[in-house]
Amino acid sequence: MAARPPQGDTNEPESIEFGIAALDARLDRSGVRFPATTEELIASMRNTSVPYDAAGNTLDLAEVLRDLPEERFETERDLLNRLHPIFEDRRRSGAGSLLGRVRALLPF
Repeated sequence: MAARPPQGDTNEPESIEFGIAALDARLDRSGVRFPATTEELIASMRNTSVPYDAAGNTLDLAEVLRDLPEERFETERDLLNRLHPIFEDRRRSGAGSLLGRVRALLPF
């Protein structure tokens, strides 16, 4: 007879956050206030690597922000809307690669 897993265990995440959802959560934890400049955003985060897919591949947010023509974002929504296509492009380009396709087949 097998033992039932603990019912109240909250150590395991219920879902994997990546892309804009992961960035949104990280911004909420960082305490950054808007309007904010690129340098304020970068300084507010300890780690600027943000996963862009469920496999855990990351992009460096500091690098992405510094490459944007905008240097100031009035609201968090403005920032997320500006970064969304970048995350999507990265996710799509990774999924089409040989390594991305192999990772999609593996259960881990």
